[in-house]
Amino acid sequence: MSRELTTLRSVAAIGQPISEHQPDLGRQLQRAERRKQIRSLLLTLPLVCFILVTFAFPIVEMLYRSVDNQELPGAFPQTMTSLQHWSYQGLPQDTTVVALANELQAHYQDKTLPKLANRMNVEVSGMRSLLMKTGRKLSAASDLPASVAELAAVDRRWSQPRYWSAFKNLSSVYTANHYLAALDYKVDDQGNVVDQPPSRQIYLELFYKTFWMSLTITVICLLLSYPLAYLLANLPDRKANLLMIVVLLPFWTSLLVRTTSWIVLLQNQGVINDLLIWSGLTSERIQMIHNTFGTIVSMVHILLPFMILPLYSVMKGISPSYFRAARSLGATPLLAFVRVYMPLTLPGIGAGALLTFILSIGFYITPALVGGRSGQMISNMIAYHMQTSLNWGMAAALGGLLLLVVLLLFYLFNRLVGINNLKVGG
Repeated sequence: MSRELTTLRSVAAIGQPISEHQPDLGRQLQRAERRKQIRSLLLTLPLVCFILVTFAFPIVEMLYRSVDNQELPGAFPQTMTSLQHWSYQGLPQDTTVVALANELQAHYQDKTLPKLANRMNVEVSGMRSLLMKTGRKLSAASDLPASVAELAAVDRRWSQPRYWSAFKNLSSVYTANHYLAALDYKVDDQGNVVDQPPSRQIYLELFYKTFWMSLTITVICLLLSYPLAYLLANLPDRKANLLMIVVLLPFWTSLLVRTTSWIVLLQNQGVINDLLIWSGLTSERIQMIHNTFGTIVSMVHILLPFMILPLYSVMKGISPSYFRAARSLGATPLLAFVRVYMPLTLPGIGAGALLTFILSIGFYITPALVGGRSGQMISNMIAYHMQTSLNWGMAAALGGLLLLVVLLLFYLFNRLVGINNLKVGG
């Protein structure tokens, strides 16, 4: 009995200091965990900064440009303020004319009017010539117009409400006009949203064409890639590695070189037409370039590896025992493939189709060089507005709509397949 009491006292004596120092040990453990987390965050900080600078910030700026309209209200503040009380009925008051005449004269003299006139011309055709002519005459006049009739004496177009409506429709610092134009709508002279004239309805048709071509390219890539990925996944390693080098070979070649090679192959005097004439399959040369056919063929070749690799990654992880088990249970090879093997490859199909489709809708170089006028996509129109017309707001709106489509595709993929099942490599 005395030995047991002694043992209990020893245990109590040993346990007492442990309970007293328990809070200190807990705090030390928490500090160690915090230091580990901070160290991990610091290691990823360069990558996060790189993504923010090269990806996130440009997208945010693009979306801002698509609705930004601070230039015109800032250049014509008095005119825009005066037009707030105009209800699109008749013509504006004389105070609006005085304000516009003063601001046009000032902008012409400081040589900022051409840029503003170009911006206004995007909304109403002929606005540039009207503003430049009015500004030039007002800069040489001793007395500025004080009524609509006097301003119409400078240019009779000022007696038409549509030109005044253009100023009123752009009186806000933010505008949805670019998105309306991207969907083939516009704001009319009464401030209502209406359809564009048939001759200017080009963007929706181009969007439909882009989506149709991208879907066609994705389906063709899937049909060509599925058997090839299956072969890669089931060949011996030595042969599979050799075939994988052939698949990856396009990645080691410049995109411009691959596109140029298709121009050589598909042109009227190209290799394919020469072979068709030589073999007697046709007596006339076939137009295979500068059209939709040439764009689809060349883009399928370029985007094929982006479909093969996700499929191969998934197929390589499927155990052959599933297929053998289905066969042993009496299923035919076709039924076992459709009911057992193919559902297991759905993550690869989804990832490859998503990647190929997204790359297709934003492709630029190949449609521009191979497609010609009839084989171009919405990306070529975005490049036109950025490089030629310098309408960056319109280009940003078109890009914003494409971004919305991509986000919608990610959402559908996540609902149908699950983003956690996304596999794009081995």
